[in-house]
Amino acid sequence: MNFFERQRQVRRLSRRLVLLFAIAVFGIVAAVDLAVVFVFRGWRQPPAQLLGTVLVASAATGTAIGLAALFRMVGLRGGGGRVARELGGIEVPQDTRDPQLRRLRNVVEEIAIASGVPVPEVYVLEDEPGINAFAAGWSTSDAAVAVTRGALERLNRDELQGVIAHEFSHVVNGDMRLNIRLMGLLFGILFLTVIGRTLLYFGGGRGRDRSSNPLPLLGLAMVVAGFIGVFMGRLIQASVSRQREYLADASAVQFTRQTKGIAGALKKIGGLADGSKLASPKTDEVGHMLFGAGMGFSSLFSTHPPLERRIKVLEPSFNPAELGQLSQRWSAAPPSGMREDLALGLVGRGEAPAGQAPTGQAPRGRASAALALPAVDARATVAPADMIAAVAAPSASAYDRAAAILSQLPEPLLVRARRVDTVVPLVFGLLLATDQQTRSRQHALLADRYGQALADAAFAEANTLAGLHPLLRLPLAELAFPALRHRSPAERDALLGGVFALIHADGLITAFEYCLSRLLYSELRESMQPKPRWGAERRTLAGSQAAVTTLLAALAQAGTPDQGAAERAFQAGTGRVYPQQRLPYIPPARGVVELEAVWPLVDGLRPQDKELLVAAAVAVIGDDGVMTVTEIELLRTICALVHCPLPPLTGVAA
Repeated sequence: MNFFERQRQVRRLSRRLVLLFAIAVFGIVAAVDLAVVFVFRGWRQPPAQLLGTVLVASAATGTAIGLAALFRMVGLRGGGGRVARELGGIEVPQDTRDPQLRRLRNVVEEIAIASGVPVPEVYVLEDEPGINAFAAGWSTSDAAVAVTRGALERLNRDELQGVIAHEFSHVVNGDMRLNIRLMGLLFGILFLTVIGRTLLYFGGGRGRDRSSNPLPLLGLAMVVAGFIGVFMGRLIQASVSRQREYLADASAVQFTRQTKGIAGALKKIGGLADGSKLASPKTDEVGHMLFGAGMGFSSLFSTHPPLERRIKVLEPSFNPAELGQLSQRWSAAPPSGMREDLALGLVGRGEAPAGQAPTGQAPRGRASAALALPAVDARATVAPADMIAAVAAPSASAYDRAAAILSQLPEPLLVRARRVDTVVPLVFGLLLATDQQTRSRQHALLADRYGQALADAAFAEANTLAGLHPLLRLPLAELAFPALRHRSPAERDALLGGVFALIHADGLITAFEYCLSRLLYSELRESMQPKPRWGAERRTLAGSQAAVTTLLAALAQAGTPDQGAAERAFQAGTGRVYPQQRLPYIPPARGVVELEAVWPLVDGLRPQDKELLVAAAVAVIGDDGVMTVTEIELLRTICALVHCPLPPLTGVAA
């Protein structure tokens, strides 16, 4: 199942979620109506009055549920970080030097770059000794990944990588959005229980009024009706979650090239006393988004497949009796992930425990020397089918490429990219021109907007970045995104204003300038104003022809200065999406700048139409049989903006 089929599956699950929610609401409303009829002795009322009473009760109950669900979803607009903090999560600093936390951030950064998505916020649930994790957010721009302290303590790097890869499968495939939506709906159908308990507590009355007061009975009825909501909520969680866990496990295996990482994590859950349980009172609300079952329920209500079955799918030779043997061994000496890393040679840069010399190397199997970056003018052969299959489905080679990219970024640059107080000059430095006259003009612009000190710092960064390989520039910017998110909204707006001033300083916007500025804008805007996207992705290719042709024409124009070659590339692309038409090639007068009006339209396409759009973009760029490094990065940017993340370039030959 590729990314686009998963997107269609998520849409089907969304419709099922709405249907189950409607059934739950109907059952709750019916229960409340019966209670109202009983409490107010409706059988003694005239039929018209009884009908009016029932209608009022139904409307009040439905409205209360709907408003509660809406209130909860609006409250979750803070994105994945909001969910993590509600469960007691503490954010991991970008520049942490703690070996365990550095290892976690390194793994998250590697997988984010390999997946083609922004680096999410990272949290640790410090008070949770069980092994668990989750990803939450409305989109990749406001996503957060949280792991328990138990996962940090007990899992080695391979196992932690398998768990994080599993969670990233939920990030890139849109499962997170469905999960947060489900949290809101569950709150709505459980809200009556809260009202009922309140009426029971405060509605008792005193003296002779107590026997005639209907509020306690009504409160009891609402509590009973709330149990219907609890029952339906558990069924909804189970029906939405189970199959996705198998798919996420499979994605993690495809990504990490080995099963022992994620299988080892599952075995440690089964063999340790704390398992995957969470102590947080909000566990039931997030049970459907956890890596392992956070609470113990019967198979009917379980949000996850049985642990033994998940392991068996990964390792067909697995014997469930092994869990008992592991449990006996670990009851005396619980496993230590960091010690296992040292024994297995899995220690990466900055991950060595105190008293151990850091290796400065990528972990075992990630030797960067074997993955040298291609030459600046390298060209890659085009395999459109492989490119489509790679969307949101990073392979082990993509992970190797990401590890190579990170290993070749100088440590001082990484430190400054991760720090809130140094990240802005670094980002501005990426956009300063190589032409000295233009750079001087840009320096003056920065000094006028932000002061001489910041302008000088950006100028110094530009000099440092001058020799950086082009393939490292966008990944460096992506690593800087988390630090930028921690600037205030006013500072982020000012940053975007500075970015646009810099790229317009010489009147010419290069492909790299456009990619970086557009990704920055999209990342920061979505993180400040996350969109639930309920009802999005409804547009069709037929109804978005102008936007699609503008996109393909801009790609053709950027790929070659030859008018004839550009037109042939354009026709190759439009032939994929509009095979029955021959559309005229009209080069955009302002080049890639004209894409600004395109993004809202093409991002709203249905999954099956996005698949065709990406295929058309690949056809345009690869019409001559090869892709340059610049064209590949442009394609990755397009895919990111239509929320179809593409892993980094692999297999480039000089």
